[in-house]
Amino acid sequence: MLSHTKLLGRLFHTASSSCSSSSSCPKPWLFIGLGNPGEKYQSTRHNVGFDMIDAFARSQGIPMTSIHCKALFGEGSIGGVPVLLAKPQTYMNLSGESTGPLAAYFKLPLNRIIVMFDDMDLPCGVLRVQPKGGDGRHKGLKNVVYHFRGNREFGRLRIGIGRPPGQMDPKAFLLQKFNATARERIDSALEEGAEILKMLVEKGLADCARSSNPLQKYKHLRFQTLPV
Repeated sequence: MLSHTKLLGRLFHTASSSCSSSSSCPKPWLFIGLGNPGEKYQSTRHNVGFDMIDAFARSQGIPMTSIHCKALFGEGSIGGVPVLLAKPQTYMNLSGESTGPLAAYFKLPLNRIIVMFDDMDLPCGVLRVQPKGGDGRHKGLKNVVYHFRGNREFGRLRIGIGRPPGQMDPKAFLLQKFNATARERIDSALEEGAEILKMLVEKGLADCARSSNPLQKYKHLRFQTLPV
């Protein structure tokens, strides 16, 4: 089996074939989905970051079959641009123990990293691309920022899961599976997200946000008053 260094070298070699002598080859993108490992947490609201990585990996034919820096890991390329996929296996609140070493190992600037996570501030099924931001009281994201030495200048794909009904404990809400209506919205959002991530690789983060966020804003307005 090839080492990760050799595999990444092959990806760079593939990309370099399309680079002219006067231009630099593209740096890879690192896509990280946050979640909890184990069957107990599969298909829960808190694991939609994992689900987004899986959806994108399937859409691009990228196997997630190796372990690297405490994460399930896969490698591929889009249009000659290397793409690295990771699902930290450290449990949500310690996600930075994987994401920090991954960024360091591949020597990536934070503006080539996209972190995907569940967001209760967005209606269920609504997506939002952001070039930077705070942690939004999300403990997994907070730990990522901590292991990036407090630097918040990395991209995010926020995945709306809505708010808990009534007086329900948010922790219990996060660890529940989706009902049928919400699952349908999330599955649709995962398909959209896979296309958004492909666009991000092809056009860059800023252009991707400008193209996708207005459509998601319209969906936000439609979904925010609908029950799930």
